[in-house]
Order: sequence, then structure tokens, then C-alpha cells
Amino acid sequence: MAAVAVAMMLMTANGYAQRVTECFDHGWKFHFGNAADPAKDFGCGTEYFNYLTKAASIHNAGPYSNKFDDSQWNPVTLPHDFVVALGYDSIASHSHGYKTVGYRYPETSVGWYRKTFFIPKEDEGKHIALLFDGIFRDSRVWVNGFYCGRDESGYLSQYHDISEYLNYGEENVVCVRADATLEEGWFYEGGGIYRHVWMEKTAPLHIANDGLWVTMSKWNRKQNYAVLNIHALLDNAGNKSARCRIHYTLADAEGQKVIEGCDKTDHIVEARYTHRHNFGVRVNSPKMWSPAQPYLYTLIAKVINDKGDTIDAKSVKVGIREVVFDKDRGLILNGQPLKIQGVNMHQDHAGVGAAIPDDVIAYRIKKLKELGCNTYRASHNPSSQALLDICDSLGMMVVEENRLSGISDYQKNQLRRTIERARRHPSVILWSVGNEEWGIEWSPKGEKIAEAMREWCHRFDPSREMSFATSGGPTVEVPVDVAGYNYIMQNPVDKHRKKYPQRRCFGSEETTGCGTRGVYYDDPQGRWMPALNRVADEKDSCYNRIERGWRFYAERPWAAGCCFWTGFDYRGEPNPLKFPATGSQFGILDYCGFAKDEAYYLKAWWTDEDILHILPHWNLQGHEGEKVKIWVYSNCDEVELTVNGKKLGRKTMPRYGHIEWEATYAPGKIKAVGYRNGRKITRTIETTGKAAKAIVERSDKGKSTSDHVVVADISLADSKGRMVPDACNKITITIEGDAQIIGFGNGDPAWQSPEQPMGTDKRTIEMNAFNGKAQVIIDNPKQQHFNIGVKVWM
Repeated sequence: MAAVAVAMMLMTANGYAQRVTECFDHGWKFHFGNAADPAKDFGCGTEYFNYLTKAASIHNAGPYSNKFDDSQWNPVTLPHDFVVALGYDSIASHSHGYKTVGYRYPETSVGWYRKTFFIPKEDEGKHIALLFDGIFRDSRVWVNGFYCGRDESGYLSQYHDISEYLNYGEENVVCVRADATLEEGWFYEGGGIYRHVWMEKTAPLHIANDGLWVTMSKWNRKQNYAVLNIHALLDNAGNKSARCRIHYTLADAEGQKVIEGCDKTDHIVEARYTHRHNFGVRVNSPKMWSPAQPYLYTLIAKVINDKGDTIDAKSVKVGIREVVFDKDRGLILNGQPLKIQGVNMHQDHAGVGAAIPDDVIAYRIKKLKELGCNTYRASHNPSSQALLDICDSLGMMVVEENRLSGISDYQKNQLRRTIERARRHPSVILWSVGNEEWGIEWSPKGEKIAEAMREWCHRFDPSREMSFATSGGPTVEVPVDVAGYNYIMQNPVDKHRKKYPQRRCFGSEETTGCGTRGVYYDDPQGRWMPALNRVADEKDSCYNRIERGWRFYAERPWAAGCCFWTGFDYRGEPNPLKFPATGSQFGILDYCGFAKDEAYYLKAWWTDEDILHILPHWNLQGHEGEKVKIWVYSNCDEVELTVNGKKLGRKTMPRYGHIEWEATYAPGKIKAVGYRNGRKITRTIETTGKAAKAIVERSDKGKSTSDHVVVADISLADSKGRMVPDACNKITITIEGDAQIIGFGNGDPAWQSPEQPMGTDKRTIEMNAFNGKAQVIIDNPKQQHFNIGVKVWM
């Protein structure tokens, strides 16, 4: 889903007032710079009068100069991750997936971007700004040679007022330099302008960026009403003071007006000043937001000047909900206990890296919700606005995390910006200010730092509580609102409960014990691994970790639930493996979103859907005659298993557990019969033939118009239509229609091939499936129908 232009046009006494927020993602050009040699970095900063010496120096000749010739640069569309197309190297960063970026690779660690754009003469006098939702990292921005600023973090939005820098009625140039040499996290982070960019045009007196949000001060359940506080920041970018009033309208999801109101007196906003305005309203019979029913209202705020003209208007989505963390009952949402059934997530995906299109973000959230997941912990950085919007609309609670703990201005500013940009989202239920800060968790400094950050959170947003995720150190959890425990193997949670009975808590991380999808035996080349859940015995602490973790939190009502590590696989951190493995394998879903066995364990206990899942698959060629443990994940009361015609017995399913049998492998069929509430459920798996055809499932299936970006999941099947779980055939994918491939993958955590089309043909690619699966991501800008053809090579 592409970012689109949004315009609010309102009739006034003198005509129309207009706020325009337009997509700024198209028309960019890209070129690598050099992190080690300024001469190879287009001479950046080597001029006699450089960009820090004089404002828009006429002596500048680098990419930030309007005179610079970028005709040899490559055209790109944002979001853009320049690292995803790089190769791999065994000596590159383990934590970042062995991509050739970082201090060893100065020639591929700096990316330059330029865009030429026209500003009409009639826009002169307006407030015009650029909003970058995320640039990784250490970015610098120029407009027409004027230096706009630098941001070291790759995860925070940047807002640049460029009104006075523009050439009205002429061409203008924006230039960005991103330097990904230094890692900010210990996971794949990509590089470049990997999130959306917007241009905003408003009147000089306007509602500020991130300057409209709603909190709830009271919810009376008996009388069925809610009292909302509407907060607005009025920014006067002009050089004269101005008088205005604010008019509010709250509409329901059908567009019907629920409430409206207006100030009775004018506000005086001084020149170059931001004024905060609060307005209280009562909503009768509110429809509450929740993961099950993510109901959203729309708030429109209009700025009316002293002549009665509407000079600005801004709208935001509003979800009304009450979030309470209780020491005895855990999370209470809208008056009802709700267990956190959560996952931790990084922000990269197969084929596109960190530059995930909005429709792919939606695909990922929907995949998680299919499992019964209701909480997304943003590990370990602030989320994109696109992701938070999608979580609002689909009903996914979010634990929003800042990047770095500390009390200096650098960390405080990061925390403030993290909160201010996300506080309007009803999906955000908790702020997290740190993760596994080993250097302070056992020190008195940790308690002092956490206490200071708690107070900042309350000052920046009094409506939410905060957390700190600890790897076992006790000090940072003492002052926090809600303790975050990373792994029960590291944190004596029950002991803390006895020592701190008033403490609220949740499992901020808990291990899944997952391995490589479809792999049940060790790989001698070190690329893949079987699930840790199955490689130990019952006396080992590693045995069936996902079961141990969920049972622990499910059986303790005072614990709010937990977030598993992780929802999806991600590039980097292939622990405990090393190169040639390039990606983490602990996801419940793989890098493309294909389910591993453990996904069915969680789905069994997180949903009411009938689940009866058998593992391993029965294509275990080469292991004939060997003993095999057969597991069943299910929410049935009892399960009966038959292997190759031999009945192995009927067993009771323990709550939050699994059942297992042992059999000797031979090709054939496994049949499981489950009994649930008096009903019989049957599942079978068989030894299949070779892959002979492909089955394609599209993310736009059943829609009247196609999505802007379509995810196509491909399964390889034999001649009888049975999915072949070990098929790694070469496949050729062809697009027929006005669409093109932007990325592809197969969930292989040892992937080292290109994952984007090479050359000019973007409609045909060749790749290998991995254990029966492959995925292609297709850009469809006209949102018209197109066909996908797949040839399976035998």
C-alpha cells in the first residue's frame, strides 16, 4: 500500500483553506558514497566554505548543491533499503546477517539521495515542511544547499521546516546522506530512507505535527459514558501573533457526528511559538477499542481565525479504551482481564529488508492475529507510523520501545520524540524504556536511571504506564510501573512476586524454542537447526521451551502474559549458528511468514479454532527404520494416533501441553483423531510424491480491487495436490499484467542469493523453494488485476 496524498479542503468565508500532506516517496535518485574517504564521498565537507561554514554557500559542489549533476545516479522509490541488495561475507557482522555493510565496507555503507521538485509560486507564504519517518542512520538533510540538520538515530521521525529555503515558482532540491557504518542495534537494520517521506503544506498558524491526540480521563461503565481530553498543539510559524479558536468534531466509524464543540474565547498564539490547548468532551455510549473489536472514531480539529475563516484542519483516528495493569489480575482492558498473547518483532522481511511496504506490514500483522496474537512488542526501537496505524485498525496492542536508555539530553530527546509521535495511537498500551541493559541492571545506577525515565514518560504522556525489560538484574525493575521479565530462565519471577507483592509484571520476552521450518535433523553444514523444543529430554531445561513459557504465564493470573521471541524470523543473529546461516531461526513464523510447528501450539491455546497438528512431516527419506518421536499440538481433550495402519493409542491432552508417541519411520500415512467437546476431528499427513505443481495464495484474494503491494505465497504440491514439505525445486515466477516484482524469498535462514530482480526485467524471476514454500512481493501501483504464473522445475 503506497503512501498517498491527503488534502483537507474546507469552505470559508473567503474561499478554501487547505492543508495538504502529500506523498514524497517518488522521483528520488540514489548513489553510494564512501564512509572512509571524503574524496570518494563526493567531496562532502571538503569545500573551502562547506555546508557548516556558510548557509547555502555558493561554493558548495557536492550532492546538496542544486548545480550537482545526478544524471548517472539510479532512480529509486521510497521506502528504500540500500543494504538488502548487498552481498554476504563470512567476516561481516554476525548480528546484521553477514551483509557487506559496516566499518569493513566503507564503499557500501553510505547512501546519498537526491530529489528535484517544483513548488508553485502561489505556495509562497505557506508553512511547508518535510517529514521523514525514518532514515537509517546518522542522517543529514539539505534543501537547496541549506543544511537542515543531523539525526544520529535511525528510528525517529524528522520534521524540517523548509519554508524560507524554497524557490517558489522554480525547481528545488532535497538531499539526504545516510551513514549505516555504525550499528545502532544488534540485529539487521538496513540502510537509507527506509520509511515514508511526506511534504506538508499548511497556513502559518496550524496544528503542529504530532500535535493532535486524545486521552480518556474517565469511563463510567454503569452510566455508559466516557470523558475524553482532546489535546492540540497550535504552532505559529509566522512572524506575527495570531488569534484563533478551535472547533472539534468527533465522528463514528460510519461518519456520523457524535459530538462537536468550539472554544468560547480566542487563543493568542505569539509569533514563532507553540501553544497547547486542551478541550474536554463527554461521549455517551462509547464503542470501546479492543483487539477483538478495534473500533475507531475520527476526530477533526479546525483552526478558525479571528475573521471566522477556517485556516487549518487536521484529523486523527481515535480509539476509546481503558488500560489498567493490576497487581493481582494482570492486564485489564475495558474492565475485563485480557492475557497478553504477544510476540517480539523486528522490522525486516524477506525481499525488502527494512523497507517494508505498508501492505506487507498489514500481511504480517494479519498472520500474527491468525495465531491468536494480540500484542506486538516493538523490539528494540520505535515503530513506523504505518505499523502503528495498521495496529490501530486491525486490533493489535503495542508495547512501544525507545532505542537507548539513559538520562542525558540525547536519550531524553529520543524518549520524548518516541512518545510524542506515538501517543495518539490507541494500540499503544505501554512504553518500554530499555531492554537487557546489562551494564546497569545490577547497579544502583540502574534504579536511578529507570526512575528518571519513568518520570519523563509520565510527563510526556500521563495516560500510559512504562516498563523496562530486564535480563535478570533486579535494580531497574524497582521503580518501574510494570516490570518486564526477559525469560523465566533468567528472572526468578515467583520469588519477585513474594518479595514485591505490589509489583505489576509481564513476560517481555520468552523463548519459542523454534528452529528451521521443516527441519528435524542436524545440518552438517551448519545452515539449519531442528527446534530446540525437541532436541532435549524432559529433564533438560531446554525441553519444549514454548510450552514451559506459556504454561508459566497462563497459570499465574497476576502476570499479564508474555511476548515470545520472536513472531517472525529476522535477518541477523543466527544464534547458536554462524555463517553460512544468516538469519535468526527462533520465529514462530519464518522470514516470509510461513508457519513453523510451534505456531500451532500457540494457536491451540490462543484461539478457539479446532487445532490438531502432527509433527514431524512424513517425508523423512534417509531415516527409514529409525525411531521417530511424533508430537501432536492440539486443543482437543484427547487424541488417538495411527501410524501406517498401526494404532498407537488414545491419550489425554494436558492443558497447555502436547502429546507424543514413538514410531519407526517408514513411508506411509499418519492419522490423528481428536475428540473435543464430544466432537471428532481428523487430520492426516502422508509421504508425498515429488513436487509437480505450484499453488499460489494471494494477499488480495477476494478483494474487488487489488492491493498496491501484493504478497503471493507459493506452495509446491505433488500430482495429487499434497503439499511437499521437503521440496526445494527451482521455480520460475512470471507476472502477467501491469505489475512488477520488488522482492522474493522462501524462509531459508541461510539465504545468500539475490532477493530482488536483477536487471530491467521485473516481471520474471527464478529462485528455489525452501521446504515446499516460496514468496514473491509484487508492486501493483495501478491496483489492477494481474496473473501470477509459476513453473516448477522437476
